[in-house]
Amino acid sequence: MTFSKTVKTLTISLLFALASEPVAGQDLLARQAPVDRRAKKLDSIEIKNVAARENLQSPAAQLYGDDWDNRYAHRTTELPDSFIVNLRHFCMPTPSRVVTSNFGSRWGRSHKGLDIKVYIGDTIRAAFSGKVRVVRYEGGGYGKYVVIRHPNGLETIYGHLSKQLVTENENVRAGEPIGLGGNTGRSTGSHLHFETRLCGVALNPALFFDFRNQDVVADQVLFRKDSYERESIIATRERGKIGNGGYTRDQIYGEVGHSDDNMPSEVRQAVNQPERVYYKVTKGDTLESIAQKCGVTVETLCRLNGYRKNQRVRPGQIIRYV
Repeated sequence: MTFSKTVKTLTISLLFALASEPVAGQDLLARQAPVDRRAKKLDSIEIKNVAARENLQSPAAQLYGDDWDNRYAHRTTELPDSFIVNLRHFCMPTPSRVVTSNFGSRWGRSHKGLDIKVYIGDTIRAAFSGKVRVVRYEGGGYGKYVVIRHPNGLETIYGHLSKQLVTENENVRAGEPIGLGGNTGRSTGSHLHFETRLCGVALNPALFFDFRNQDVVADQVLFRKDSYERESIIATRERGKIGNGGYTRDQIYGEVGHSDDNMPSEVRQAVNQPERVYYKVTKGDTLESIAQKCGVTVETLCRLNGYRKNQRVRPGQIIRYV
């Protein structure tokens, strides 16, 4: 008798439990709904925060949006009234300190960049990390040139190269070799024509770079549309070409056979100072094959880069060999 009552009690309890299950499930969903809404809201806030951080890290996205075209060197759009250009993590495009022509009016026309004395074959490097937008040839102007768009909002142009070492849409790092100095296009002697542009508008590179001191002018520069012209004139005055100091064109160039017998000592040191030269690793490369290509020893590569002799290298890696 006791056993029968126990079974009956358990059966009734089980029926009540099964009947109440949907209600409990519905209660759980009801309690969960506000939590889901809060979580969704938090996700949206986090997404916005991530986007804001990316915009801070890459102001170029604000300036250019989806505008990416390999067909033109530059196309002018509306400049912002003010814009902060981050100059940290830079590399001078060349170790040459000799500026042979300033930004501004020259020979009755506007000169959109700085001309820096380099010799044919000298290594030219990316000023900042970024993405290569244009690799082209323009016979009546830039010659062989490269355009790179940088996350800080600037685009830099490197003209009159003898050889381009990068391809369009390639990502490069600051200091990576992108070309070799030359005399192609509309050029009267080997040099690097270097431009800095914002929204396609040429800005005086002297606002950002001090080639004589091989440095940038500050960690960041505030561009202001209403005061740019005055600040550009001041920048040229402070960081203008060495030729303004009384040196002749022949003294600055020393063109014939790199003869520099009559060149002032400070100019000679600037032009002939040793530079670091790098190699970009391609698929299948080893330290031995790279050493052979660059005409150095494996020991030299190890010493300059802090490698072991059995060091493995990967495609895209930058290795110093001089």
